[in-house]
Amino acid sequence: MQAYISVDMEGIAGIATLDQILRGGYGYPRAQELMTEEANAAICGAFDGGATSVIVNDSHGTMDNLIHERLDPRARLVFGAPKAQCMAEGLTEDCAVALFVGYHAPAGAPGVLAHTFSAHFGEIRINGSRVSEAEVNALYANSLGVPVGLVTGDDVISEIASVAFPAAEIVTVKAAHGFSAADSIAPSVARKLIREAATRAVSRAADMSSPPVALSFEIEVDMPSPVAAELAASIPGCARTADRTVSTVLTSVKDLLGLITVLYELATGSERARTAIVTRR
Repeated sequence: MQAYISVDMEGIAGIATLDQILRGGYGYPRAQELMTEEANAAICGAFDGGATSVIVNDSHGTMDNLIHERLDPRARLVFGAPKAQCMAEGLTEDCAVALFVGYHAPAGAPGVLAHTFSAHFGEIRINGSRVSEAEVNALYANSLGVPVGLVTGDDVISEIASVAFPAAEIVTVKAAHGFSAADSIAPSVARKLIREAATRAVSRAADMSSPPVALSFEIEVDMPSPVAAELAASIPGCARTADRTVSTVLTSVKDLLGLITVLYELATGSERARTAIVTRR
């Protein structure tokens, strides 16, 4: 039985500031350690629950944050960016269950370091509703027949996940006290809770079912600038529906994740170009 783990950084215990999650920040090396150890807790729990193999996807930022030599050697690691399926890369129909570790609230919600796929995006909406990364990745998992068995993060994403994934284990490792402030439990306690929850999730994976997926998705993405929206609207099928918003209708969750990945790169590149122009002035 194969278990799939997608690990982000913003929802890890002991992490709350931009200095911790951005490469080059003083706190980033310590955040890498915290992220790696929570990944290990989920891996150990997955094997405790009966998994015979585990695949881990590094899902934060540049997607090469986990400290490889300290990761449980029983697991395989997918890392690096860009990846076509982004935070769900490596997830296949062969997986029995998906575990989301270190996840966070969507852009516009009052969670720790809240955003949706890119700090340069505003909201992402599917069929008119604001969505989190967990919900988008769950759509992909469900399209493959894979249920979501675990979500860990702050109290805001925990509340969202408890509604979106009623059968999943939820582990709340901190309470949001602002965008970059939190009341966190000790990392050692978080790891114990995550290992136990991962064990329960994997052990009952066979009894979980993935909900049906809609036949089509209207996706709206709020881009960082009018220029970025103009460029995004040149993607076949996409239309600019507001000053900074692009929209399209898709019939495949794989295409939906692929579009988000392309828009992520476009948003990042346009913001770097804008920053460079401002700096030269």
